[in-house]
Amino acid sequence: MLKVAIAGASGYTGGELLRLLYNHPQVEVVAVSSEKSAGKQLIETFPNLKKFFNLTLESLDPQKIAEKCDFIFTALPHGSSIGPVGEFVEMGKKVVDLSADYRIKDPVLYEQWYGKEHTNKNLLSKTVYGLPEIYRNNIKAASFVANPGCYPTASILAAAPLFKNNIIINERIIVDAKSSISGAGRSPSLPYHFPEAHEGMEAYKVGAHRHTPEIEQALSEAAGMTVNVCFVPHLIPANRGMLCTVYAPLALALTTEELISLYRKFYNEETFVRILDQGMQPNIRDVKGSNFCDIGIVVDTRNKCVIVTSVIDNLVKGASGQAVQNMNLMMGFEETAGLMHPGLFP
Repeated sequence: MLKVAIAGASGYTGGELLRLLYNHPQVEVVAVSSEKSAGKQLIETFPNLKKFFNLTLESLDPQKIAEKCDFIFTALPHGSSIGPVGEFVEMGKKVVDLSADYRIKDPVLYEQWYGKEHTNKNLLSKTVYGLPEIYRNNIKAASFVANPGCYPTASILAAAPLFKNNIIINERIIVDAKSSISGAGRSPSLPYHFPEAHEGMEAYKVGAHRHTPEIEQALSEAAGMTVNVCFVPHLIPANRGMLCTVYAPLALALTTEELISLYRKFYNEETFVRILDQGMQPNIRDVKGSNFCDIGIVVDTRNKCVIVTSVIDNLVKGASGQAVQNMNLMMGFEETAGLMHPGLFP
């Protein structure tokens, strides 16, 4: 059994990691850390895990945690992972980091968007970006993987086939995205207080969201040239789920049927990407609790553009499920291990 630790286990992504890993046939979770809840029983933080785990949350001491395990998930707040991740990697542990600290390859861009200097540029230059459907071979050979953000996961999976096949004009690319409240994390904050968010909907961080350079980085690699996107995120009054709509001008005269065929060919071997039939659109309720990404495609012939919609559970394919998928690839396990279950319905 692979002995696994979760650093920063008391948040939503930590809870999802625990839920998914419990049923993994080749994994045993042996350590969990939380600075705010150190000393508490894990089930005090996650009552849903009662009778599943008998663990106590501890303070994050990389040396002590590394002595207990072989593989580590770091689910720490952005800006807090740089040091611990570096220590774990130096000690020879395999790591998947769920923070944003190692996703952006250019340290100058990281400083620009996250407001702090990256203090481990050497490891940053060696980091593998963990989107399996695009970077699978690199992930298989990696000892350290930066798990993608939720918005980038949904956006890149929706747009990558367009750029890889050079069928759109590389300008005026719009990503319009809606995310549930859990995407903001578990720490209380006024905008996510129930009376503030319920029955409301608003755009936020318009033109300034930190996931923008992450989306552009992956799409630029897919296109083989610099790609800029107009990214607008919105908050919706739901616990889980994310919907991204990508608008792009077509360079070729293609039909909806032809593009659906292209997408199905592109994702033919991908278990966790489902391309919907013509006339169907994805819904966040259909992927809730699952590691699937559903994609719908329409060609707007009047405006000569393609409209691609994608949905994921932001806590699963957008975070913890994808992290487990990356672990499976890194360890040579079956890629779907611990993840092959349908979403919750309704």
